Amino acid sequence: QVQLVESGGGLVQAGGSLRLSCAASGRTFSSYAMGWFRQAPGKEREFVACIRWSSGSTSYADSVKGRFTISRDSAKNTVYMQMNSLKPEDTAVYYCVADPERTRLLRSLADYWGQGTQVTVSS
Repeated sequence: QVQLVESGGGLVQAGGSLRLSCAASGRTFSSYAMGWFRQAPGKEREFVACIRWSSGSTSYADSVKGRFTISRDSAKNTVYMQMNSLKPEDTAVYYCVADPERTRLLRSLADYWGQGTQVTVSS
């Protein structure tokens, strides 16, 4: 059974940093794309970033480019997202996702989703 467990969310002031972690288990993810989505209250869920596990190639939403960095640690089966220069508009529940196909992930159709972790950025 695949499990994605997020951690690292919390409350931070604008301009601060957080690092989210997603511990993946239940299968081999070497051929998967993994990433992060977020959903703020009253808003639609949106793509944030993704990474191809095998190559390490990354993609980002325009709103986070230059501020967020996604990475993975194969030995720990964990995906990270370093979030710097946080803004109040980054406040949302952040979800870790995984899918064999990157295009499905980008379309919010990923097979696997974590339970989410809350990130709150105060002004």
